[in-house]
Amino acid sequence: MLTLVFCSAFGIVLLLYINFQFAWWRPTISYNNPRVLMYHMISHHKRKARYNKLRVDPIEFDRQLNWLKENGWEFVFVSELEKDTRRKQVALTFDDGYRDNFLTADPIMKKYDAKATLYLVTDRHDRDWSSIKKEHHDDRELMAEPKLLDEDVAQMKSSRRWELGGHTVTHANLLHLDNQQCLIEIERCRTVLEATFGTLVPSFAYPFGLFEDRHVALVDRAGFQFAVTTEQGISLDLDAERLKLKRVKVSGRDGLASFKLRIRTGKCRFRD
Repeated sequence: MLTLVFCSAFGIVLLLYINFQFAWWRPTISYNNPRVLMYHMISHHKRKARYNKLRVDPIEFDRQLNWLKENGWEFVFVSELEKDTRRKQVALTFDDGYRDNFLTADPIMKKYDAKATLYLVTDRHDRDWSSIKKEHHDDRELMAEPKLLDEDVAQMKSSRRWELGGHTVTHANLLHLDNQQCLIEIERCRTVLEATFGTLVPSFAYPFGLFEDRHVALVDRAGFQFAVTTEQGISLDLDAERLKLKRVKVSGRDGLASFKLRIRTGKCRFRD
């Protein structure tokens, strides 16, 4: 009898844990609404590293693109997003400019005829931007990650698998800057990218996902067509949200089942 009670209690606890960890009960968001996925690095996890959630294993990335391809998702650049399309559109986005985007992600993307938008910090070398957000994050883990060389970016652009987006000059915390300083960070990154790589830069990503209404106005003033945030979810109105697009966070801690759930609902865990 005690064994039966224990098993029943354990089953209830397990069910509650699964519901908490994986919020499968959220309603499906119409596939007419494009999904914008947020990546940072495609690399193996590092032992005891703070930012392994930003590192999606190459095998998992391959599985994700294979699943998207097999299930009829069309890979598009952020600048190609369409409102109320009957096609299932997915825009892969990569923030910051880590070198594994070129060395590891790009060959996998080529395999599946995928493409992505790269939000590139122009002055990205030897910078510890994790401590810019939180001063106690001073382990310099992200600064030690190899960053894209200009030659890498040029090859990525020439493959036609990549579109460039702005991500400020220094990965600045815009909340700490006045409007003029923000405008310099926002406009100059675009000017440098367009001059260096001979390409248009139609969209922008807010560093750390930190922004206020004044920053949205500055991004609009700078002439960006779209801007993406780190707010988890799926935008339902591209016109109204074009400068504050939600993104589906792809975590390095998730498997394919969690990825599918994120694609269906925009989120995975209860606290997302």
